[in-house]
Amino acid sequence: MLVSEVMLQQTQVERVRPRYEAWLERWPTAASLAEAPAAAVIREWSGLGYNRRAVNLQRAAREALERFGKIPLEEGKLRSLPGVGPYTAAAVACFAGGRRTAALDTNIARVVARALLGEGRAKAPYGVELREAAEAWLPARGTRAHQLAVMDLGAMVCKASSPACEVCPLARDCAWLAAGRPESRPHVPSGKTAPFESTARFARGRIVAMLAEGSPLTVDEVAARLPEEHRAACEGYLEALARDGIVASREDRWRLAEDG
Repeated sequence: MLVSEVMLQQTQVERVRPRYEAWLERWPTAASLAEAPAAAVIREWSGLGYNRRAVNLQRAAREALERFGKIPLEEGKLRSLPGVGPYTAAAVACFAGGRRTAALDTNIARVVARALLGEGRAKAPYGVELREAAEAWLPARGTRAHQLAVMDLGAMVCKASSPACEVCPLARDCAWLAAGRPESRPHVPSGKTAPFESTARFARGRIVAMLAEGSPLTVDEVAARLPEEHRAACEGYLEALARDGIVASREDRWRLAEDG
């Protein structure tokens, strides 16, 4: 459960599903992941983006085994692990552990904000009022089923734009609908978004992918394989990846961390 939640952070389900199945086939237990070479973990993750998540996932497995003997299902213990934030901890505690806690993903938060608080959209980071409303809405039993139902409702009916209020089972009691759907137009950020290929995230992903091929490379060799606009910043990208524990340098050549 922890693996799937970490993989699904900012990555689409369609991309995650085959990688998740391959991951569990290779490392079916927390112990097998904890014992794996870091470079192998990063290679297996390559292409999913945000490679730091792979490093933190392995660190979380190692720390959980050391401190608790297993991956815990208590929200507080989960939040104490590397790379595990409020949503991931709540999701694992609820969906895997059956705990009565609110896992506020984007869809659940939107439904709560509209149906209970009368707000057009949930504003991240989610405040105390929204969290308290979500937790008060939880049933005494069947929390997992309730949360999954609300999540699906937000994804398929109470969508960010063009919500289908006419078929929504909450329409009769929805505070937002009763108020005339204020702020019903989707929020559109001002300005243009830079192409992904021009971002540092893109360049760092390319660097990890080329080092995952196996051969250590010098800074100049890495830079030569990057798009021209990223070459001057190549050393900075490598140093940032090293700080995250993803790559390492030895004898002026860069490789994945703990690789050879």
